Amino acid sequence: MTFKDDAQAATTEMRSVFPATPLLRNDLLSARYDADIWLKREDLSPVRSYKLRGAFNAMRKVIPGQSVFVCASAGNHAQGVAFMCRHFGVRGVIFMPVTTPQQKVQKTRMFGGDAVEVKLIGDYFDNTLASAQAFCAQEGAHFLSPFDDEDVIEGQASVAVEIEQQLGRVPDRIVLPVGGGGLSSGVYSYFGGATQYTFVEPSGAKSLAAAVEAGQPTEVKKVNTFVDGAAVATIGVRTFDRLRGIARSDVIDLSEDRICTTILEMLNVEGIVLEPAGALSIEALGDLRDNIRGKTVVCVASGGNFDFERLPEVKERALRYSGVKKYFILRLPQRPGALKDFLSLLGPEDDIARFEYLKKSARNFGSVLIGIETSAPENFTGFFARLDAGGFAYTDITNNETVAQFVI
Repeated sequence: MTFKDDAQAATTEMRSVFPATPLLRNDLLSARYDADIWLKREDLSPVRSYKLRGAFNAMRKVIPGQSVFVCASAGNHAQGVAFMCRHFGVRGVIFMPVTTPQQKVQKTRMFGGDAVEVKLIGDYFDNTLASAQAFCAQEGAHFLSPFDDEDVIEGQASVAVEIEQQLGRVPDRIVLPVGGGGLSSGVYSYFGGATQYTFVEPSGAKSLAAAVEAGQPTEVKKVNTFVDGAAVATIGVRTFDRLRGIARSDVIDLSEDRICTTILEMLNVEGIVLEPAGALSIEALGDLRDNIRGKTVVCVASGGNFDFERLPEVKERALRYSGVKKYFILRLPQRPGALKDFLSLLGPEDDIARFEYLKKSARNFGSVLIGIETSAPENFTGFFARLDAGGFAYTDITNNETVAQFVI
């Protein structure tokens, strides 16, 4: 049997567990990009992610020979494994970092019920993974990889099977988020050269781009973990073997702050809850505008496990990316009336979002941390010009990640 046959067989088996996720045309995006835009809604799966597909396929192939399954994950993979352990009636032991948000820990326990045990071990994922693998060796349990496994890849390819069945044909282009490569390699292996692809990574974790440039999986030394579902330092060996033939121009990356604008728009306008990784493919359409006009495009919305405690940070990042909110350090003269002089420079649509000042004794100047929010990015041009004309010294720290971690 071919990979395509195996993926179709896996998809058929899945129907006894959960229905196909919807493929829905999005009128807002279709009108904006003058194209036929469809969203493959993996956020509407039983665990709000495509990850249960790979877990199901990998587990069904070793049951009943294996009765204990182990995984190391802080997110969607853990929830998919937990759901399938309960479905198959087998024992699951799920290792998660101690720093995992309680919302994710609780959901994993909810999906797994009495079938799973959650072990919180290690501050970092590497420690958690090492503990999980040691447990497997000791107990003879079966380790379930989140992406770098042929059965997992085959299971994730069921997304492509459903797209073809629901659309009635292969789309002109498919846009895929990339983390470890399980979903993207599965879809790419299924459709082959029948369609065009855009692979989307967060700027802080460009593991696929690094692998394509080096010709082999290469570790990204510094990873930004904000897009946690796609923040992978090294793409899988097996997944990259399947993606080896792609062009570098088909791999793009988006900044973490930019992704937040789509999370908010989908939530406020469409009522769709997406996690950062789930918004990657939709935000990428802005970079593809000239290439997709008049075409049928499918974006895989890979997950909707969004922790609403993160909403303030998402709003903050979106405002900064849009250019309507800035932070800067102002050097303010320590004299009566200096603050009044500064306030007089604000425009009618400029709002102080943050102001921290501590007077320093025996100094002529004090430092002020100021956050300004306005209605349009161009308002800052006039504001900074007035600051310069008034002789105020300041440093814009909006995009200084090192400083921002401490003060924003």
